[in-house]
Amino acid sequence: MKSIRRKAVCTALAAIAFGISAAGSAGAQTPKRGGILEFVVPDEPPSYDGHREGTFALIHPVGPFYSLLIRINPDNPSSLTDIVCDVCVGKVPAPTDDNTTYTFKIRGDVKFHTGEKLTAQDVVATYKKIIWPPEGVRSQRRQMYSMVESVNAPDDSTVVFKLKFASNAFIPALASPFNWIYQKSVLDKDMHWYEKNINGSGPFIFKEREAGAFMRGERNPDYHHKGLPYLDGFKAIFAKKESLRVQAIRGDRAAIEFRGFPPAARDDLVKALGKEITVQESVWNCGISFVPNHKRKPFDDVRVRRALTLAVDRWGGSKYLSKIALVKTVGGITYPGHALSPTNEEMQQIAGWWPDIKKSRAEARRLLKESGADLSKEYKFLVRGVDQPYKIVATWLVDQWKQVGINFKQETHPTGPYLNILRQTKEFDVSTDASCNYVVNPLVDVTKYLSADRSSIQYGQFIDRDVDAAYDKMIRLTDVKEQRKLMLDITKLTLDTHANQFSILWWHRIVPHRSYVKGWKISPSHHMNQHLDNVWLDK
Repeated sequence: MKSIRRKAVCTALAAIAFGISAAGSAGAQTPKRGGILEFVVPDEPPSYDGHREGTFALIHPVGPFYSLLIRINPDNPSSLTDIVCDVCVGKVPAPTDDNTTYTFKIRGDVKFHTGEKLTAQDVVATYKKIIWPPEGVRSQRRQMYSMVESVNAPDDSTVVFKLKFASNAFIPALASPFNWIYQKSVLDKDMHWYEKNINGSGPFIFKEREAGAFMRGERNPDYHHKGLPYLDGFKAIFAKKESLRVQAIRGDRAAIEFRGFPPAARDDLVKALGKEITVQESVWNCGISFVPNHKRKPFDDVRVRRALTLAVDRWGGSKYLSKIALVKTVGGITYPGHALSPTNEEMQQIAGWWPDIKKSRAEARRLLKESGADLSKEYKFLVRGVDQPYKIVATWLVDQWKQVGINFKQETHPTGPYLNILRQTKEFDVSTDASCNYVVNPLVDVTKYLSADRSSIQYGQFIDRDVDAAYDKMIRLTDVKEQRKLMLDITKLTLDTHANQFSILWWHRIVPHRSYVKGWKISPSHHMNQHLDNVWLDK
């Protein structure tokens, strides 16, 4: 299984090996202590609960307050395999019992910010909440752990995960940057407490939040990674307009935005600041998509859903949108270039990815006519109120659909209300969506496309037992070739045969920042490497 894992990882690493400029030299310098890192965040968190949410708007301002069991190495975040212990001891343990048992030893020097010691019991309570949330408690990533049979703490320093079957998807899933360690005594009293409150064991202690303005954290003097963090604190400044965020960095009122800027903003900052700006770039483990509501007419008809995807010129859109938005690569539901991903040739056999857009749109019109869909009506298109890339891509999509005679009205909402509509009220016909993942791990990343009763992040309300069956078989295999065949089946079922929901383009991450920001390195995900414990300011 190890050789199979290495082969898959090498393929994925080749895809990730996009140039990272000017950041590597920081490692040779001696870090300086002190200072406040000010950074901008394009949106505000819908809640404080990392287990419940999946947005950068939470991970960037709140992530530094928490610890994880394991995490991607912050000094090597572009790697897919360099996973290290955070609150565990030593190296990530190798599995035993035919690769079905993982035993972690927990450090004895970790404290919550309230002063109580963190133990294995807290880790177990955390993962039970994530994997088996009680009724009424939302867990954003529970479907990633279908291989887990149990998690227990035989004593206060030992955590044991028992798997139902061996899976090379387990450790990358365990390293999710949202798996913040919560306190068992708090969860025992109120499973919802962390939605509105913060008590972590991370490098920074929560100081204050002013809604609509900023959030501040101060250095944790009892942080378990001795000598860290270097910073005295940080200030996360909320600014929804891209122009304000660019101007903040240009005017040195902020040093960085960790999510990423479009090409034009990068070029503007480089032109204005020269050597005072450093640019880091990477392919992005994040794809923008749109999802039809299968419970709303006419989108309960597979012909109408197929018409939606056939109308979209992804190949032409890549050339146009990559100049103005954070999107670039044409792909499917899996990270482009990974060993489990279809080739471009295979993708071009799928409806919506045909290279002949005239042929595609002719078929879309035929399907709409055959379905009898009411084309005189204006349908509701739910859009997340974030410029990059949601609003820009959404405007382009509306024009694409108009080409085949179906009209949409955009309804744009801030992240919190937008997610509430997706999760609760379901008052939309079609919605923007995103598959923004963490460690590149397609075996669990595609759980978004499982049936609604199995995936907490699938918003189309569809049931597809064919996809479920193919996934259940794939997750139990360790042979990459066999896994790849099933992944292609899932891709075709999702995007074409059953037309459940649709990827559009994969993102491209561009992070320009003030050159005095040192230690931070870009990763394929805007969720990873955000503890900020190894970041320092060369001022």
